Amino acid sequence: MSAVVCPIVGCPPANSNQQQTTTFPACPGGLYGQKNPVLQNTLKIIEIFRSLQGESLLAGLPCMFIRLAGCNLDCRWCDTSYAAKGDGAETGISQITRSVKDHGDSAVCITGGEPLLQPGTSRLAEQLLAMGLTVSVETNGSRDISVLPRGVIRVMDIKCPSSRQCGSTLSSNLPHLGMKDNIKFVIADSTDFSWAVNFVEKYELTQKSAVLFSPVILPEKGQQTRNPDILISKARQLAEWILDSGLQVRLQIQLHKMLWPECHRGK
Repeated sequence: MSAVVCPIVGCPPANSNQQQTTTFPACPGGLYGQKNPVLQNTLKIIEIFRSLQGESLLAGLPCMFIRLAGCNLDCRWCDTSYAAKGDGAETGISQITRSVKDHGDSAVCITGGEPLLQPGTSRLAEQLLAMGLTVSVETNGSRDISVLPRGVIRVMDIKCPSSRQCGSTLSSNLPHLGMKDNIKFVIADSTDFSWAVNFVEKYELTQKSAVLFSPVILPEKGQQTRNPDILISKARQLAEWILDSGLQVRLQIQLHKMLWPECHRGK
């Protein structure tokens, strides 16, 4: 299987001053952006659903979610493994836009998995923007965000050490971020927090975009539902760290996990 080599930032190799690189396996059928008209007019969809936006600066707003299949990373904190590992249903872009239009919300979020693995994502975003909608795309930061049309809100993760995917961020993505975009760090512990603070300061991220720090929250071992009390406790600790740091970042609590702790998809 061929591979794509991408320059990345963060978590440099031990005893090295060189920029770290990583390889991602190339997907069959041109999912890394080869010009394929069929793939650009269809997308592999896991689910389309309506909920409140639980993350980003749009949190709390009624929103349509389009969840795409497939992911090139294996993050320890992934809460949508069914999308990352699922095949999805091949769906035409026109059918997707009709589904969104029927619900009448002003905001739509394209998420995954990793949406930018599928070349049709940019075309879908263009058509949703043309409908007058507020369009956001959630990405893990390892794919080229410059392919997205102007007007899209880019919600980009930067993976911290505990995720086991630290260093997957494309350095070339940072100049493409603007003040309407969101940069998200998921924080599990004080090591993650210190690493994230250093990353934000090194790349002056608060001068580029809104920066969000979010606590990790997953079901406890042996449990099927998330415990909102644990989320509040972790959020309170993260809030104290933010205040002590003096860094101008936002605390983000995943609203949907507070409201529907028993739901693992469709919310």
